[in-house]
Amino acid sequence: MRNLDITALRSFVAIAETGGVTRAAGLLNLTQSAVSMQIKRLEESLDLKLLERVGRQVELSPTGEQLLSYARRMVALNDEIMTKLTDKGFEGVVSLGVPHDIVYPVVSKVLQQFRAQFPNVQVDLRASFTRELQEGLSRGEFDLILTTEEGLMPTGETISRAKMSWTGAENGIIWRQRPLKLGFSRRCMFRPLVQKVLDREGIAWEMALETDSDRTIEASIGADLAVCVVIEGTEPPHMVPIHHGGALPDLPESLINMYGAEQAQSQIVSALAELLRQGYADLKSGARVGGSVLREVG
Repeated sequence: MRNLDITALRSFVAIAETGGVTRAAGLLNLTQSAVSMQIKRLEESLDLKLLERVGRQVELSPTGEQLLSYARRMVALNDEIMTKLTDKGFEGVVSLGVPHDIVYPVVSKVLQQFRAQFPNVQVDLRASFTRELQEGLSRGEFDLILTTEEGLMPTGETISRAKMSWTGAENGIIWRQRPLKLGFSRRCMFRPLVQKVLDREGIAWEMALETDSDRTIEASIGADLAVCVVIEGTEPPHMVPIHHGGALPDLPESLINMYGAEQAQSQIVSALAELLRQGYADLKSGARVGGSVLREVG
């Protein structure tokens, strides 16, 4: 009787669900050669071909498709046994990517809850721009990411809707001038959206500065050199919502989306995803999260 290698089965499932060896290696924190070797040993132990190359893509063979459901069940059962029968509990690292402007208040509270439930798990939290987070997830650099977007890609789920707010300097007047001076990072997802809204309303605008630095943007807006748009309730220091009385156009909602949860290979990642869902649900309802009452932003 031959025995199957759970580690190799985990790599096989990761390849099937991420669509390639490179992405699976990033997901599993292994080298590409290590994953390839595990698949080779798995095929040799079964004496079957599990993967096929179609151009530059990797696809499951008919036999591989049959194995996939068994492999998922065996990996899940293995993880359940290790969870319930070991004293050490969960250990490891979970990589979470979040846009700069939504780290507070939900994500910080969720991380406190997660730490209490999984004290031996380290969360690698990285704040960046939505586009960079999406690119990093595709390279296997993250287990989960949150994004702020106008729409939703097929692999994600919307966990909240947030109001967007015109923001400027306290007692500022630059928002009254035309063309309207804007201050956005080159990579900010809100930049093209705001420009489109202004064009539609016939309001002349110009970029007051070109930078990738959030600090530069905040300093310029705080000095009343430009205005920008942020998610309501996330205004940095020295920036306040602009009470424009209709002089600036209404803005669409921004979606807060989550990606990676459907492809999660770990109960730890799934648990973090569920805490994030609940955190935003509590925010919407004004419930207490981590001992604090969160105000609604969407």
